[in-house]
Amino acid sequence: MFLWMPRALPLGMLRLGTMESPEFFRLPVVSHGAEFLVQGYLMRRNILTYKAPPNNEGYDLICIHPDPRKVTKQIRIQVKSRYASDCGRGFPVKEKTFGAFDFLIIVFLNIGNYMGKRRQGCLEGKREIEFYTLPVSFIREHHDTSSSWEKVNLRNLDIDEYVGDKGFELIAVALGILYPARPELAAANQKTSPAVC
Repeated sequence: MFLWMPRALPLGMLRLGTMESPEFFRLPVVSHGAEFLVQGYLMRRNILTYKAPPNNEGYDLICIHPDPRKVTKQIRIQVKSRYASDCGRGFPVKEKTFGAFDFLIIVFLNIGNYMGKRRQGCLEGKREIEFYTLPVSFIREHHDTSSSWEKVNLRNLDIDEYVGDKGFELIAVALGILYPARPELAAANQKTSPAVC
């Protein structure tokens, strides 16, 4: 097998396979960016987040409390991403990795439609990024091993409690990180909603 890059494909997009039957359409830069997006959003919530070494088994990010005097544990995050807006809303995850992460964050990058038979007009499917922060217990419950591609399919599941900031809040709560507030409002912040600043 050899690497084949059609002239019509923009730089950074690789199609792996043979000329007769391309197998995979990969966007390595876009896919790699998902981990940095998650890291940025977690740090926006004041969760100190470090990248694990590349190709680390089981997790991609490590989260701890930003106050060194309050660090009591770490949270391991596995990041999965899908770039196509019209993807099947499923993602592969191996059962053997369940003990290596605490949360899995699936990032639907939604850069356009790539899965249909129409090869033109991918931009019409472009929309906002979606993040879902799923506890390992959720992954275990919805894990499908009926094929060699062990996966979780989110289609038709009620996952509103895990979307965006609500999902990131699960990690903050697990680490005991209060919502950032001015010192004079910190006591009120503990007793009321995280919206108090």
